[in-house]
Amino acid sequence: MNIRDSVLDLRHRLDEVNKETQIIAATKTRSIEEIRECMDTGLCLAAGENRVQELRDKFVPDFRWDFIGSLQTNKVKYVVGKASLIHSLDRLELAEVIDKIAEKRGLVQDVLLQINSGNEDSKSGISLADTDRFFDQVSLFPHIRICGMMAVAPIDYTPDQLKQTFTDVYETFVRKKDDVFRFLSMGMSNDCVIAASCGANMVRVGRGIFGERNYR
Repeated sequence: MNIRDSVLDLRHRLDEVNKETQIIAATKTRSIEEIRECMDTGLCLAAGENRVQELRDKFVPDFRWDFIGSLQTNKVKYVVGKASLIHSLDRLELAEVIDKIAEKRGLVQDVLLQINSGNEDSKSGISLADTDRFFDQVSLFPHIRICGMMAVAPIDYTPDQLKQTFTDVYETFVRKKDDVFRFLSMGMSNDCVIAASCGANMVRVGRGIFGERNYR
């Protein structure tokens, strides 16, 4: 299946459970030619990059880019202003740097609060229980706009566990939802349809669009 057909198939599967779910194409290791083929379908909201270096190297202004990977404070300067939405705000220190650089550039950076929905030690993000506290802290930064939440579920969860986890995140999201706090980014290639069925209005899909990655 080529990239265009994969996007069409993904769109069809998402539409069966949630027509409002938008696709973020996870573009790590993908060439700009592959990314352009994907974005030319008109069915993906953004190209989502995991790595700062790749965002810098591949960035073209022809379509929207989001940043969906873990972000180090010393690399924020390469992302603010390029990424329409940073999905991975996971700590106050990072918020401080984003705010400072956004102020220097005369803009307000849109972000999502990253939730560690499985409370895994190996993953970054705040616990679901800390969402309100973290939201209140980040809200104090004038050059950051909190547009919603992002969550990654543990890879070893069963479908029932995934549904419960995604539903828990959705219930917190919908309690805070308004005209600005409106995006819930959760679900990747393996679990995006389940996430969409549980209320995700953004999914981050790489392998399900482009096929297996080649790291050579």
